[in-house]
Amino acid sequence: MAHEDQPTALPPVDRAAADAFWADYAAAHPAAVAACSDYTVEYFGDNPRLADELLRTVTHGPKRGTAELTSEYRARGDELPRVGSHWIACDSTGAPAIVIRSTDLRILTFDQVDADFAYAEGEDDRSLESWRREHRTYWTRTCAARGATWSEGDEIVCERFSVVWPPELADAPQA
Repeated sequence: MAHEDQPTALPPVDRAAADAFWADYAAAHPAAVAACSDYTVEYFGDNPRLADELLRTVTHGPKRGTAELTSEYRARGDELPRVGSHWIACDSTGAPAIVIRSTDLRILTFDQVDADFAYAEGEDDRSLESWRREHRTYWTRTCAARGATWSEGDEIVCERFSVVWPPELADAPQA
């Protein structure tokens, strides 16, 4: 997660394109959708450069984890994810790029995040030290942007996921 002092705002997601993308996934994988029809449409990161950088780390790299403050979910009015839930990750223009599905969720504090999870996030050099440095910077910035102050005691949703759509980017075939 690269540092950026003054991020540019992300545009609204293209909801119509995301819904069509979801419909294609749902038609191809009705059992997965029947098991959990929840999905959100989101970006990785808080600015266009970071959204594309992190998305590429998923589509063409090792990123299979992400972390978000529980307070960010509340601030947006979103429910916390659950195992089996889906989300459509968009590129910096708001266009849908992939569908991911949650495979593991843990709520931890900053000091409880371990090297294994930092490695699964697939960012920077994948070490716990860089994870802490970059997330400290990121959460300080994103909390300040919404008028809050980040603390290492804040709860963090540590989510592991699989890429499930489109087929050419999916981690493994689905039923």
